[in-house]
Amino acid sequence: MSNSGKGFTLGFITGTLVGSAVALLYAPDSGSNTRGKISYQVSNYVDELNKLINQLKNEREKIASDAKQKGDDVVSDAKKRADDLIKEAEALLENIEKK
Repeated sequence: MSNSGKGFTLGFITGTLVGSAVALLYAPDSGSNTRGKISYQVSNYVDELNKLINQLKNEREKIASDAKQKGDDVVSDAKKRADDLIKEAEALLENIEKK
């Protein structure tokens, strides 16, 4: 993960925690209602975090797949060029032998 991704994630988590603490301090609700709300919010945050993790995994797999494909393309192109050079060299050798 890049530094900006780490910074964003850290900022997101920190903001969530600070916002939750401020909300608790100013909450006019009873303790059981507040705990229920906290439980609900934590559950939502966990779900969102799991979705984000899955998206990151999918992106990583896609990037790896793209990189592998590009690597395969480079190798294939290099083999083709090498074969062309070998054929060209063989043709030159044949011309030299004929003369």
